[in-house]
Amino acid sequence: MKIKTKLTLQFTAIFTGILLLFSVSVYYFSSLYRTNDYYGRILNRAYATAHYVLDADTVSPQQHALDQRLYYQMLPKEVVHVYDPQDRLIFSEGEDGIEVTPALKQQIRRLGEVRVLRKDRQLVGIRYLHRGKIYLVLASSVDLYNLMKLQHLRTLLITGFVGAVVIVVLCGIVFSRAALRPFQKVVSEVEKINASDLHRRLTQADGADEVGQLAQTFNSMLDRLETAFEAQRTFVHSASHELRTPLTAMIGELQVALLNRRQPEEYERVLQSILEDAQLLTQLSNGLLQMVQASTDTTKVPMEPLRMDELVWQASAEARKRQPKMVLDVQFSDLPEEERELIVRGNEALLLIAMVNVLENAAKFSGESPVISATIEVQTRFLILQVRDQGIGMTPDDVRKVFVPFFRAENVRDISGHGIGLPLAEKIIKLHRGSIVVDSQLHQGTVVTITLPKLYEVYKL
Repeated sequence: MKIKTKLTLQFTAIFTGILLLFSVSVYYFSSLYRTNDYYGRILNRAYATAHYVLDADTVSPQQHALDQRLYYQMLPKEVVHVYDPQDRLIFSEGEDGIEVTPALKQQIRRLGEVRVLRKDRQLVGIRYLHRGKIYLVLASSVDLYNLMKLQHLRTLLITGFVGAVVIVVLCGIVFSRAALRPFQKVVSEVEKINASDLHRRLTQADGADEVGQLAQTFNSMLDRLETAFEAQRTFVHSASHELRTPLTAMIGELQVALLNRRQPEEYERVLQSILEDAQLLTQLSNGLLQMVQASTDTTKVPMEPLRMDELVWQASAEARKRQPKMVLDVQFSDLPEEERELIVRGNEALLLIAMVNVLENAAKFSGESPVISATIEVQTRFLILQVRDQGIGMTPDDVRKVFVPFFRAENVRDISGHGIGLPLAEKIIKLHRGSIVVDSQLHQGTVVTITLPKLYEVYKL
């Protein structure tokens, strides 16, 4: 069911319920008022009958004449009965008969006043004391005039109710269309957006209402999608280029080697060159897989308590295997008293990859005899690892792009690498709710700062 139809139905149902409750209440209380009011008039007729019939010999002629005038002011279809103490009918007036049962008489004698409704006819019976004896007086009538008014009111309410519901349905349709018109415009604009024109944006984002908030949220999502698509295109283009280079070199070596018969030493050289290219392909493939793994949701990556200093020592040992000439100095800026101050929560394999990449980059771009310093700083909520080298450094423009996959600064083009290390490290550190910052100056070295939350701070986040 469309929202427009649902809104119309809900609006109609609410209004119909309110109008129905109002109409029923008006009719019910009008009927109740008429009934009670007419019972009062019949009660007055019963007392007027008692005064006229029973008190004629006990009052003055003037009072009897007054009682007579009141008695003859009859109600429509009026019937009156007077019974003596022996339940004998001593006076009756009216053409319509009413059924007076012994049970009704007994009830009147017990209660003193009884009101009975028989279809449209209302009856009032009273107990009247005359000369020390109890008489029963019953008066009955039909409120023809007010019943006709009540029937007219019922017809008016039903007609008004039906007419109002029809009007409400029509107004609801118009209202729902007007209310949903901005949403329909948003839908029509969204339908025009596809992968080839993610630059489009919704025009309703300037409003402060819910439609404006929806459009703003959708535009923000489009911004993220456009950035992701652009990053994906850049990633695919760069990855294909990096993969194609060693493959092209391998194919070229093999084609040249197959042109003519060669000496075993020449074949050995070709195989060695192909092996090096294959190793480059393996490193590149592993880096790409690690980047995918680092982009995984943190809930799917096993985490455990780890000591920051032990991670740094393991990473330094692994980095020395890759850069044997590297000299690494690891120290604490302030050694904590408790071991728990050095605990982080993370995945050991991923954190080692990130730290090894940072250390290897520092050594790789520091010349023939790289000297690297790593400092562990313990703060209240975080642990900070700062890796400093005295290498070739980078320009401010290159620093802004160091976390873009496959980006390589102009001054390191002749140094082997794929531009995956720092982007991979950034993904891993963000996966652990930390941060990584690169500060570098050309020909003066680079400082990489890794910040990770302590174990007990992770549970607070």
